[in-house]
Amino acid sequence: MSDEAVEDEPLEDEPLEDEPLEDEPLEDEEGAEGAVDEEGLPEEVPTREPGRGQLLIVATPIGNLEDISQRAVKSLASADVILAEDTRRTRALLTHLGITGKRIERLDAYVERHAVNRWVTRLGGGETIALVTDAGTPAISDPGSALVRSAADHGRDVVPIPGPSAVITALAGAGFPADRFRFFGFLPRKGGGRTEALRVIAATPETVVFFESAQRAATTLAALAEASPERDAVVARELTKLHEEFVRGTLTTLAARRGWRGELTIVLGPHDPAVGPPVDVDARIEELLSAGGRAKDVAKMLAEETKLSVRELYSRIIERGQDPRTSGEDAP
Repeated sequence: MSDEAVEDEPLEDEPLEDEPLEDEPLEDEEGAEGAVDEEGLPEEVPTREPGRGQLLIVATPIGNLEDISQRAVKSLASADVILAEDTRRTRALLTHLGITGKRIERLDAYVERHAVNRWVTRLGGGETIALVTDAGTPAISDPGSALVRSAADHGRDVVPIPGPSAVITALAGAGFPADRFRFFGFLPRKGGGRTEALRVIAATPETVVFFESAQRAATTLAALAEASPERDAVVARELTKLHEEFVRGTLTTLAARRGWRGELTIVLGPHDPAVGPPVDVDARIEELLSAGGRAKDVAKMLAEETKLSVRELYSRIIERGQDPRTSGEDAP
């Protein structure tokens, strides 16, 4: 049963304020008659077919409880059941909102297919189901996407109730171009999947957004810095909370920071992946010569790596004491 408060009805001799005239229909911005209810007042939301269930995708705060919308509160209050990743966390949110007596069922990463099918069947039976996540918008890097996809495949009504999102909040605060960006969700913790994710991120020219734990942040930033040390980045920490912070710098400077805490959303600015990390020319010369390379071959190899001319590189090798006359080779 809904916990919505019932408004007192006005007395018969107490006219409603701003009541439209009987012969003056309300019009929308383009001059057409607007939708009105039986009392001549504008309808707040579109009506739906009686007995037809809806899956409401309800965005909830990512930190600051004041960020929840009135529409989200009404949706949670009117739902027959609420599906949550963490039932205790959702129960605390409902208590804060003054919503009591709601049935909450768990939908987490371990949800089984038969449970999804059961909820889809209940939607077909006319129930209104609200889907929430721990924080932010459900079905975005979230197990609820399986239910949304199945409900849509079965022709059920899917209604997003927009609101807070860590992805969009971090993008807005980062200041990087966001007309095109790529979102990677949570990176794999280890193994080949993690290595591949980092490789793809490094090769992505557009702005990149992903989530990372505080414990792995330094390692992740260091790995990305190896491929693109000068790429600009922002670590958005504790978004919308008391200690919200946007830490800005290159991947190299951010990788040097230790002791990350809180919930992190990392944003990388756009870059040219064809431009590799700067080469320490002198160190490479020493490395290649020590490995037995000839001055002319080393110069040609480094010309490919650095885009410097072979002649300039050859001169630097000679200055380091590698005399072509002693190695039996001709100058380039």
